[in-house]
Amino acid sequence: MPITTGAKKAHRSSLRKRVFNMRRMRAMNDVVKKIRKHVTAGERKEAEALMPTAYKAIDKAAKRGVIKENTAARKKSRLVKAVKDA
Repeated sequence: MPITTGAKKAHRSSLRKRVFNMRRMRAMNDVVKKIRKHVTAGERKEAEALMPTAYKAIDKAAKRGVIKENTAARKKSRLVKAVKDA
């Protein structure tokens, strides 16, 4: 546990930020899972329809620093490849 006043404040701040980061990560992972589910089921049209939503969620996560830019690029690339191969 934090001892100094500054450490306590930083801890409170990190807990607040964690909520937003987890929300952003959950939104990204949910849409990626939906696309993967459609790909495995062979529903290419539905997966393609969700791609803009996935791009938006991934880009927002990268913009906010939840994931790194290269990670975002890799996720988008692999999603597009999976949809094309479906």
